[in-house]
Amino acid sequence: MKDRRVDDALQSDLRHQRLDAVALDQLFRTARTRKSWSPRAVSTATLEELYALASFGPTSMNCSPARFLFITSPAAKARLAPFLHESNVGATLAAPVCAIIGYDLHFADRLPQLFPHFPGAAEHFADPVLARETAFRNGTLQGAYLILAARALGLDAGPMSGFDALGVTAAFFPGGQVEANFLCNLGYATDEFLFPRQPRLAFDDAATVL
Repeated sequence: MKDRRVDDALQSDLRHQRLDAVALDQLFRTARTRKSWSPRAVSTATLEELYALASFGPTSMNCSPARFLFITSPAAKARLAPFLHESNVGATLAAPVCAIIGYDLHFADRLPQLFPHFPGAAEHFADPVLARETAFRNGTLQGAYLILAARALGLDAGPMSGFDALGVTAAFFPGGQVEANFLCNLGYATDEFLFPRQPRLAFDDAATVL
């Protein structure tokens, strides 16, 4: 019988290996926010795999407040279009998928399932101000995980905030439990409307080591 310690050591070694340059480019260095899309469809199976990957990203107490609504049909896009900034309408209608990333204000109801070793976890978020802050922060994190998961699966992403969030919330998340955070077009992009990459702040301008 193989020594479990050997397996654990091997897994640790694999976990701490750097991704190669190709993977880093795909996830970060050459990845771009896209605004033009090919007609190639994104299957429901791919969306399920996308969510499965994104769901592994860490959240506070595993609270997982993000809720994802994948807009794919012409009818659903027509419902969404009136709430978009004019500059985002064309790209969103052309994209195979527009994900509405929301956050569930009642996320604590799921904590007995998601954080079972702490039976009183839900009570920690009885204060609605704390619940909203937690839902927004962690739901935003999960939206970022979705973007990276999309890139890892070979999809392009076009996140955007140019939309009427209150209108989208009322139209797509009725009932007041889930609120819209941001949108993200998903699919296989073309290079049209691709501008040169904008500069980033240098380490010394944005970071401090204490």
